Amino acid sequence: MQIYLSRSVCLDVAANLDQLEAEASRADACGAELCVFPESFLHGYKRVADPLEVRRKFTAVSHSHPGTAFVFGSFTEDRRNRMTFWLAGEERATYDKVHLFGPNGEFDLWEPGGHYTAVRFKEWTLGLMNCNDVRFPEQARALRMQARCDVLVVSAWWPWRRNAIWETLLRARAIENGVFTVGCCIAGSRHPDEDFAGAGNHVFDPLGDPVPTEDDHSYVLDRRRFDAVLIDPLRDYRDVRKVELA
Repeated sequence: MQIYLSRSVCLDVAANLDQLEAEASRADACGAELCVFPESFLHGYKRVADPLEVRRKFTAVSHSHPGTAFVFGSFTEDRRNRMTFWLAGEERATYDKVHLFGPNGEFDLWEPGGHYTAVRFKEWTLGLMNCNDVRFPEQARALRMQARCDVLVVSAWWPWRRNAIWETLLRARAIENGVFTVGCCIAGSRHPDEDFAGAGNHVFDPLGDPVPTEDDHSYVLDRRRFDAVLIDPLRDYRDVRKVELA
């Protein structure tokens, strides 16, 4: 599967909406089947975007590029940090961030989601995760074991100074679950109240090896890499036997 990861700087909302359209066109031009955007890429923490305007833009962009599926990072709606999956002009799935990051004041901005989300797309099953979620191996394992996900798609607003942590967590989730992990992070933020340098984009195969890229945007997920997995958690899974003591 050919994928494209957006790598944009968060500006004012109007400029970000224009960037969204330009990035979608670039993804289409390189033959991407899936295009992923970062967390809060339209408004960050300090700007406000109208959810109705955002949805109109998502609908128009997705409709204009029917051959590409879009994971539109996340935006604020109904007091949730909401990821959405779109195909051919229609929203097909949503995921509200479950594991909010308290040190950034996220509990003041949003309420946590109540469930995890997986999407079946062509021959792939995608598990949606958002930034701090990647710290929780039980979420990744649930997506793998219960939904049989073979790709974890993680959108993020992660700082460059902790890029090594972000990269390590993505690699760990790939290795322990035998899945591809796709980490798409905001490149930075330019705003009077929010000047921010973002971490990198990273893609790892089911062995934890980096997937090569020629332009830091385009990657190919090759299903043959699953044949090389040494330990398959699906094969070795067992139920828990609980022992009650009198």
